[in-house]
Amino acid sequence: MGDPDSAARETISSKSSRASSGGDENPEDSDVLRLFAEELAVIRETAETGRVRITRVTRTREQPIDELLMRESIEVERVPVDRNVDAMPKVRDDGETMVIPVVEERFVVERQLVLKEELHIRRVRSSERVRETVTLRYQEAEVTRVPAQARAGADETAAGTASATTREKEP
Repeated sequence: MGDPDSAARETISSKSSRASSGGDENPEDSDVLRLFAEELAVIRETAETGRVRITRVTRTREQPIDELLMRESIEVERVPVDRNVDAMPKVRDDGETMVIPVVEERFVVERQLVLKEELHIRRVRSSERVRETVTLRYQEAEVTRVPAQARAGADETAAGTASATTREKEP
């Protein structure tokens, strides 16, 4: 206790002790400085502050389309032949053209097989641009906030309604 700081501490602590206890002190407590601290307790509770209603709405819009479509058609050309044949001719393929023989029997003094005509069948491919406007459907979600005061007293639990809550409260 020989340093000057300890003497100053003893003086302050003895004055603080006497002042806080009103002068009725124990001789043992005369050198003790009593310190006080406040404590805070925070309590959270959930409170409804409002609700949110979500509605799904289906709408339509006009959407133009511009696509290239492929089309395949068949052209049939009848080619008269009128030629006598000994046997049934076979179907043949001449590149892009398929040739199908058509025969008939004719009664003459004798029976002859005559190639009456041939069907020449070709595939014709063409492209055309199609421009058209079509109607498409789409959905949007609409969110509507419903305040808690508007619902006070009503015990409504509708599907699609969610509670928006959180509030802090101090004691």
